Amino acid sequence: MAVRALVSAKWLSEAVRAGRVGARLRVLDASWYPPQERNARQEFKERHIPGASFFDIEECRDKASPYDFMLPSEARFADYVGRLGVGNDTHVVVYDGDNLGTFYAPRAWWMFRAFGHREVSVLNGGFKNWVKEGHPVTAELSQPAPAVFKAKLDKSLLKTFEEMVENIGSKQFQVVDSRPAGRFQGTELDQGLESGHIPGAVNMPFSTFLTETGHEKSIEEIQQMFHEKKVDLSKPLTATCRKGVTACHIALAAYLCGKPDVAVYDGSWSEWFHRAPPQYKVTEVKRNKG
Repeated sequence: MAVRALVSAKWLSEAVRAGRVGARLRVLDASWYPPQERNARQEFKERHIPGASFFDIEECRDKASPYDFMLPSEARFADYVGRLGVGNDTHVVVYDGDNLGTFYAPRAWWMFRAFGHREVSVLNGGFKNWVKEGHPVTAELSQPAPAVFKAKLDKSLLKTFEEMVENIGSKQFQVVDSRPAGRFQGTELDQGLESGHIPGAVNMPFSTFLTETGHEKSIEEIQQMFHEKKVDLSKPLTATCRKGVTACHIALAAYLCGKPDVAVYDGSWSEWFHRAPPQYKVTEVKRNKG
């Protein structure tokens, strides 16, 4: 059966209360915060959804890459999620504790899909709304029985630097950038890097897909947003951002509109900034040649 890309807190709460969390249903907290602001692992230890495990995006990545949060190898991903009790038949629900409602969870959702796992959902509204609605939390750490997970990378959901460069000339796919407008335009620093965007990219800041409460907007609203930006969901689409995280919000939003094949440029601006020639870094700022 095809699982929904979003599950409600009510649905998950009922599953938790019914004791359904186990080999067939795993809940993963995929929170990540700038270390100077919050400690995701510590917060997980203090309170989380009962039966949940911590999905560490710092651990489950290619540590040899100079760029942030690049996908790990198939073997590394399979081993990591297998130790969290996730097998190929497990329905995985991911969430995070960000104040926006959802920030890093779509990255985990996309990673599972990139490695061939379709039974994965994001908790709509995130942990913030789970707590606000009075659903159960615990500090009790569960030890899931390890499972065997076989990972097969679906290369159609992934774009490389070379493919992004080639596309500037060939325009084979549309590019949507999910960073805040100032970083896209080049008017503010992007976590220490001079900012700007890839030629031809369209800006749809990821937070605009969320309501004020931190839930995903309706499918009708999301379709209208793509329409207003002249993004054609019947044609190939790749999402990019700063480090391949918020781009996954674009993939999720398009998925909800019936488009399951949005690719993510994994390196995003953290790679593009260091590797692309200057004319491929579009900015609305005249740099001082100091």
